[in-house]
Amino acid sequence: MSLNSDKNEKKGAAENSKQPANPNSTQNLEVKNLKINSYEVCPVPTGIFGLDGGAMFGTVPKILWEKTNPADEKNRIQMEARALLLKKPGCNILIDTGNGTDFVAKFGDKLGNKFKDMYNINDSGPSLLKSLQAFGLNPEDIDHVVLTHFHFDHAGGGTTEKNGKLVPTFPKAKYWAQRGNLETAKNPNLRERASYYPANFQPLLDAGVLTLLDGDCENFLPGISALTSNGHTYQQQMIKVSDGTQTLLYCGDVVPTSSHVKTAWLMGYDLQPLVLMEEKQKILTPAADQAWYLFFEHDPYCDSALIERSGHDFAVQKRFWLS
Repeated sequence: MSLNSDKNEKKGAAENSKQPANPNSTQNLEVKNLKINSYEVCPVPTGIFGLDGGAMFGTVPKILWEKTNPADEKNRIQMEARALLLKKPGCNILIDTGNGTDFVAKFGDKLGNKFKDMYNINDSGPSLLKSLQAFGLNPEDIDHVVLTHFHFDHAGGGTTEKNGKLVPTFPKAKYWAQRGNLETAKNPNLRERASYYPANFQPLLDAGVLTLLDGDCENFLPGISALTSNGHTYQQQMIKVSDGTQTLLYCGDVVPTSSHVKTAWLMGYDLQPLVLMEEKQKILTPAADQAWYLFFEHDPYCDSALIERSGHDFAVQKRFWLS
């Protein structure tokens, strides 16, 4: 990659500052540079937060998941909210935006003041804007923002408060999302009502910057395709970056961490578990056979991994940090 050493040092320092201690998962990970279809592949950590471990692993017994994802005294496991920057001369593309900030402005005094504590959001380390600055970028430098879905931990950083008004964080960017997911966000079911907030999508609509896709879409941006999924939430999109030789899949919440590559390791948050299992088998089969890099949004212990078949299931072959 064409980042200078100073930017690499800043980025490395950001990553190191947010890595939780988990020797089972972080020992001897290779740091890998990826360039796909002229894009520099740059992980953008936006900050550690916490969710209940049981909710993150559903019916998987704690004795199994705590080996790789240890919980605190409140049974919360550490989670990254990791965006992805695709960078090439004249074009900067950001995929997802993390939890964001400005919680009081977005959610009002009552919810806003306790939102950070509810989700154990750690704002002492990396943030979306700090991490972008490590790559020499300001909000005005982002050309496209692609949102996997509008859950707050994926779309929250896409809007911000400015002069008493909620506006797009990236003023010159074109935002991309799935039409079906936007409709779900506007009319959430009872289970997802606490995940979808108008503050994370209405400012984009008001500003006229949101472009909606209808289902799977190949090369909606050069070398970038959308693959939709309905198991976790309706019309989430995974983002596939490929040049015919190398492929990276931004997994979103289909495979939120490297521990979730096993077909039956699902989240309690997933709306349609059996549908999601079928979707995982469909997408992870070519990922294993063709050596795709899986990019994990929520894994605090690695950025990416290669996987392999393991009997009728899948397993991690090798984990990586990306630089």
